[in-house]
Amino acid sequence: MGLVSDERSPGAGVGALITFEGGEASGKSTQVELLAAWLTDRGYSVVTAREPGTTEVGLAARRALLDVDDELAPHAELALFIAARAQLAATVVTPALTAGKIVLLDRFGDSSVAYQGYGRGLEPERIAEWNRWATGGLVPDLTILIDVPVSDAVERRGDKPPDRLERAGDEFHERVRAGYERLAANEPFRFCVLDGRQPIDELQSAIRSRVGELLETRGSQRMAPR
Repeated sequence: MGLVSDERSPGAGVGALITFEGGEASGKSTQVELLAAWLTDRGYSVVTAREPGTTEVGLAARRALLDVDDELAPHAELALFIAARAQLAATVVTPALTAGKIVLLDRFGDSSVAYQGYGRGLEPERIAEWNRWATGGLVPDLTILIDVPVSDAVERRGDKPPDRLERAGDEFHERVRAGYERLAANEPFRFCVLDGRQPIDELQSAIRSRVGELLETRGSQRMAPR
């Protein structure tokens, strides 16, 4: 699970890594922002980041992955995501966890397993191994999977020009969605699967409830005698 530091200031948090996953236009970014504000109001120290992005390496990878017109080979696409993830883990995520902060990530390793593994047809198990290697073994304490049907995602995007991954077609995105379902079924204690068609406030309420349970448990573990 996410790294936990023994040296924390009161109210700084419990060193938890919480990731948000889902298909296109699932509303992850909005939920991350709302949860970060709620946790901050409750006195926790929170760090947010997105994949690919946040770091200079991540932003460069994002441009190559989403904004270019050239078609990328699946292995090349995966390599760019892995590079961005390794940099984010080393320079943002691990230091924040070591300091006892709560880290909220808009996508992490499960995205590559779902998109490049199940979506592009690469080996999901090998991708999971590469994720562990690239991040120094980081595993989320909780993963919020916001599930939205592919047809709904297309409608949500509206007239916004699609990026390279959004242009991959419905069959690709159906495979990605099925991949996420399989990941959640394999790790039911880590994943919290929510229907993304719910109103934003109802989704946030469910997320806060699940996160609150996690932090209460982690706080009890921290205070238990050694």
